[in-house]
Amino acid sequence: MGEQPIFSTRAHVFQIDPNTKKNWVPTSKHAVTVSYFYDSTRNVYRIISLDGSKAIINSTITPNMTFTKTSQKFGQWADSRANTVYGLGFSSEHHLSKFAEKFQEFKEAARLAKEKSQEKMELTSTPSQESAGGDLQSPLTPESINGTDDERTPDVTQNSESRAEPTQNALPFSHRYKFNSTIMIQ
Repeated sequence: MGEQPIFSTRAHVFQIDPNTKKNWVPTSKHAVTVSYFYDSTRNVYRIISLDGSKAIINSTITPNMTFTKTSQKFGQWADSRANTVYGLGFSSEHHLSKFAEKFQEFKEAARLAKEKSQEKMELTSTPSQESAGGDLQSPLTPESINGTDDERTPDVTQNSESRAEPTQNALPFSHRYKFNSTIMIQ
């Protein structure tokens, strides 16, 4: 493979509880090796950790990621592709600082690599990325066109209504998605 470890440390690995988005769930029973890898074929940096043969972290570092020290021995980062927040508990402040330093270094390298690859590629991919980003906000537009806004306003003012209303309102989301896709096709 084109990947080699470029920095390794040991830490307790956690992931944010997907249900509460508040509590940390340990994904390793004890401290495990957490390594930064560089994949020369794809020109990407990844954080990988194995607990036995199971990958408990496989996170590609992107330029918009941030590693945050939340205490003297604990740090975290959000990985939108994996749809989770990873947390690492270190044995010392020094180990945490070293990991955070490397995160910053490889994040910057990822940013430079991305810029280089975009220069090489023609601009065809850039507009599609921009429109994909814009689509995330477009469900708001059809709502006002559909008149769903008007239908939803009474729910907000009638607080005495049962709490089943908001969940019922969440269901049209799939409808809105279909509505957006038909607009994109035309």
